[in-house]
Amino acid sequence: MEAEPAPIQLKAWLIILTVLLSATAFVAYPRLSAKYRHYQSHRAAEAATTSIKPQLRDGDLIFHTSQSAQSQAIQLATHSPYSHCGIVYRRGEQWQVLEAVQPVKLTPLADWVARGQGQHFVLKRLRDAATALTPAALARLQTEGRSLLDRPYDLAFSWNDDRIYCSELIWKVYDRGLHRHLGTLQRLRDFDLSNPAVQAKLRERYGPNLPLNEPVISPVSIFNSPKLVLVLRR
Repeated sequence: MEAEPAPIQLKAWLIILTVLLSATAFVAYPRLSAKYRHYQSHRAAEAATTSIKPQLRDGDLIFHTSQSAQSQAIQLATHSPYSHCGIVYRRGEQWQVLEAVQPVKLTPLADWVARGQGQHFVLKRLRDAATALTPAALARLQTEGRSLLDRPYDLAFSWNDDRIYCSELIWKVYDRGLHRHLGTLQRLRDFDLSNPAVQAKLRERYGPNLPLNEPVISPVSIFNSPKLVLVLRR
């Protein structure tokens, strides 16, 4: 029969086991903490979006402050906190956002809100949506949106359809579907390019050859369009 471990040996094994468990927990903690924060963020976003569902309408536009790497440069260049936007659609019982990320896709509304800074967002709508957004008009908007699905994100903000960025997606869908121009097209040179963070991002994207005459539509230009009205701000 095997001898029982001596009390000193047992104590030593318990110390070793405790150290190993503590080390494992230390290594795993950041990952678990990040998952918990993501879970909490998503729960908060689900609660926020559930409460506003009665106010949503197909074709609404939604804006937030993105947490992407380029968000700060966009905010500085356009003098606006809003750096990302999309179009809200209802699909069955679920609300989704047509957005240009990587790639252009439909994202569940709660997921979209959870990605924004502080889960804050603003919802806007065509001023004459009650008469302009007929079932036929909405069908045209959705057709134009579907034609751009899966296009890669446009890091260079060019004006062709090979790649698409967020405000370009909204502008082209409304232009082609309803012949409505939301916001004013500008040139890259029209933005405030003086901040070092903006200049660094421009050098990263373009090198020394800036396409200063490239047409650009910014999220804030759409946001400030007089053709839109505020629906809610969260």
